[in-house]
Amino acid sequence: MVGPEDIVVPVAGMDDQELESVVGDDVLDDDLAEDDLVDDDEDDEDEDEDEDEDEDEDEDEDDLGSLEEEGDIAADYIEGLLDIADLDGDIDMDVEGDRAVVSVVGATLDELVGDDGEVLEALQELTRLAVHRKTGVRARLMLDVGGFRARRRAELADLGRSMAAEVERSGEPKKLRAMSPFERKIIHDAVALAGLRSESEGEEPHRRVVIFPAK
Repeated sequence: MVGPEDIVVPVAGMDDQELESVVGDDVLDDDLAEDDLVDDDEDDEDEDEDEDEDEDEDEDEDDLGSLEEEGDIAADYIEGLLDIADLDGDIDMDVEGDRAVVSVVGATLDELVGDDGEVLEALQELTRLAVHRKTGVRARLMLDVGGFRARRRAELADLGRSMAAEVERSGEPKKLRAMSPFERKIIHDAVALAGLRSESEGEEPHRRVVIFPAK
């Protein structure tokens, strides 16, 4: 178990600037009847299909097990941080697609979110590092606090749709403010659903989305 003493970020009493800074040939007999050959081929195909299905199921189970392990490690780490910061909150774990999701719920935890989620992004990177140190695998785990990401996802989806509509009306590209990778992904998805094209430009932490009119 990776404890908070391994990777600790003090939360209480730090301002946003300080917190931000913390931040992969068989041979057949000639006298065999044709029906026998067909039956043998079908049996072989059925066996191959069964083997492929078994392998896929094993891989899915392995992937799920790995993601659940990531969630357990992350939950232990976040629980330790909450204890250090003397903050209350329950921890939920889930798997969404190809990533583990750990959420801190049941309390108002603005200190762990920060302005526009800057502190949350830093904590997520620290949690991913804790998982990486334990598993040796770079984690894509997502951390949420107080439902911030869920609310932010809805807001950004609306923003992406409205900006796409504006670009479609004007015929001119639109450059948005700098956003985190999480935020940019939501904008890209919303723009794509609107039938327009978008790209990210610039370097972190000033990377931003540019929306282009349809060709």
